[in-house]
Formats: sequence, structure tokens, C-alpha cells
Amino acid sequence: MARSALTGTRVRERRLLIGMKQADLARAVGISPAYLNLIEHNRRRVGAELLNRLADALGVEETALAEGAESALFDGLREAAAAVTSQDGAAEIGRVEEFVSRFPGWASLVAAQQTRIAALERAVEALHERMAHDPFLSASLHEVVSAVTSVRSTAAILAESEEIAPEWRARFHRNVYEDSIRLSEAAAALVAYLDTSQEAETGLSSPQEEVEAWLARTQYHLAPLERAQSPAPENLIAGVPELASGAARHLALAHIRRYRSDALALPLDRFVRILAETGSDPTALASRLGTGLGPVFRRLATLPEGMGPPLGLVACDASGTLTFRRPAPGFALPRHGAACPLWPLYEALVRPMAPIRAVVEMAGRVPQRFTIYAYSEPSFPGGYDGPQVVESLMLILPPPEVQDGSPKAVGPSCRICPRPDCAARREPSILVGGN
Repeated sequence: MARSALTGTRVRERRLLIGMKQADLARAVGISPAYLNLIEHNRRRVGAELLNRLADALGVEETALAEGAESALFDGLREAAAAVTSQDGAAEIGRVEEFVSRFPGWASLVAAQQTRIAALERAVEALHERMAHDPFLSASLHEVVSAVTSVRSTAAILAESEEIAPEWRARFHRNVYEDSIRLSEAAAALVAYLDTSQEAETGLSSPQEEVEAWLARTQYHLAPLERAQSPAPENLIAGVPELASGAARHLALAHIRRYRSDALALPLDRFVRILAETGSDPTALASRLGTGLGPVFRRLATLPEGMGPPLGLVACDASGTLTFRRPAPGFALPRHGAACPLWPLYEALVRPMAPIRAVVEMAGRVPQRFTIYAYSEPSFPGGYDGPQVVESLMLILPPPEVQDGSPKAVGPSCRICPRPDCAARREPSILVGGN
């Protein structure tokens, strides 16, 4: 039987789905937890005999683990079932494989509809957020509405007044003409702006987004800065298509200087070696490396793909404004406006220099859990007489295997958070009926 390189990933997904601990599965199939951990991270191949034992212990067919042809289909069906709040819907999650085997056509249709629903919801959230917070879009729409109102008022006067002096009639006609030109220009500018944003690779609307698009393309790892002799920062961003504005290039240069400082203080080879020995706990890493938590957070977020766990990183200043965003899969980050006030990121702002660790559950159609590390630190770039500048960082990692207590409920931002009973809500959500 053919086995793909992702067999271990499917073993882990199935084990987590049925709530089985890694140690229990390892005992059931007769291997050590350490060896199972390597399998689940696709670092060891699975033989036919062991694959059979794993399938029996997990209650699935070997093909579901080995071939993975229906993995996306299973995921879509589980997401659709998890979105149903009734007990009947929740009970059917365990019968996904049976449903697929008996009704493959219907299973594909349900999964496709679930994918479509999720995509439409994301589009609605993004469009609503943009409509609410994009200053150019708001101003353009206001100009269009203003011009339409003016044309309508003037046209009403001309239509409803039977006798108007010729000079006033000519003036009204001129007003209609001028307002129609203004309306046409405003509408053309708005359409051009929307077309440009739609055609752009990232739909960028701010210098920060330009920088983040550039970093996303590099997967947040700037390999030239890891070498002993790195190129000049200006050469590194020369000709980068995402950095279209001068403000974006200014921010990119600041990011490069900090990245280079972290790379010199924590060389990549040494950092990866100690990460493999210590694990991804930032406080343990900082202790081994003899450095602060800030550089450790940033180095974890800039590792080459495959050298560290999948993670995200968010930074904010003392105003709460997000100044850096590296998304983690499943952890929604607002593109515009304020984030969820319950994030540990903001808790760290009021507890400077105190590391915070929490397990959180991000609201969504299928809530997902994460391990969060947060830390804030003040600096004084202006010297003793200058202001205190505070930066807070939040590292987003997968949840631990064993969790103590209930996770902390959080959301992306109030406007698109589906939790109806949140005590920290600032405004009604567009995703909750009746709001």
C-alpha cells in the first residue's frame, strides 16, 4: 500500500480528533511515545505492520492514514458537522468515514458547500471590515453620495417648479451639469481604486500591509541577514514590488535593522540547536541563550520553514495598535481596526516585564485552541528625559498535548466575533443574529 509523506500528520489529526493521548496510542501499538512523536511529525516512515496497528487503535481504515486521498473531504465534513450546534450534528462527527464510504457523491457535495460557506463568510468579514475602516473608501463613498444628493435636489426643483426665471433655470442646469461631472469623477476614482486593490496580490492599503506582504512572500525569513557579511539594507529592498511607498520602505528598513541585530545576537545554527534541545518555551530558550524574551519571540517567528513549530507573532505599541502581524493558521488577525481586548497581548501591556502563558480558544465556526506566550518591555529611546516606549509581543503556538483547566475564550475583533455573551464586547457582531 502506498504511503505518503504526511501519514504521520494524519495519525496525529485522528488521535486528536478522538481525544486520545500520545502516550496511550504509543502503548496500544507497542512503541515508545518518543518514536510516535517522530512519526506524527513525519520524521519516521511507517511500516505496513505498524500502520495496521495504528489504524486499529485509531478506529480507521489503513487507507485513511496511508493514502490521504480523502483527508480534505473528511476535514470539510467534520467542519460542517462541528458548525451544527445540535447534539445530533455533534454525534455524527464520528461517522464521517462511514458517510464517505456509503455516499461519496453526497459527501463531496456537503464538503464543497462547507468550503464555499467558509470562503463567503471570510469575504463578507473582509469586505465589512474594509468598508468600516478604509479611509479612502469611506471618503469616496461620501463624495458619491454627496454628489447624488445634490443632483437629486436640483433635479427636484426643476421638475416641481413650473415657473423659474430663465437666469435661475440656467443656474440650476449648470449645477446639475457640474454635480454630474463631480459624481462621474468620484465614481471613476472609486472604481479605479477598487480595481487596483482587487488586482493587487495582497490588496494592500497601508505601508504596514506592504511590509507584511513582502515578509509573507519571504516566509518571514531573510536569509541574507543570517550571513556574517550581509548586504546593505537598502540593497535588500531595492526593486521589491510590494514596497511601493516610501513609508513602507522606511518600515522595511527598520525591520531589517532589528532582524540583523537579533541574528547577530542569536546566530541561527546555535538557536536551532538549543531549540531542538529545549523545546519552544520562550522562557526556557531565553534562559539557555542568556538573552531577553523579545529577541527569542522574534527569532522563533523568523526561522526557516521546517526548523520550528508552526506559529504566529503579533506586536503592538502602548496604544494597542497592531504594529506587526505574522498570522498563525486558524488564529484570525484583524486587518483594520482594534483586535480582541481579551488577547494576552494586551494583558502583557499592563504587566510589563512579566511573562504570560495561556491556552486560548479562538472563536469561529470551528473553535481552535492555541498556546499563547505574551511579554511586554519598556524602552527609552529618547534617554532619561524622553518618554517611555512600550512594545508588547504575543507568540501563537499549537496547544499542548495535555491541558489543565478550561481555555480562555478570545476572538478576532468584536465586529466579527461570533461569541454572543462576551463581557468585553465593545460593539455588536455582524455574525450574531439580531445584532
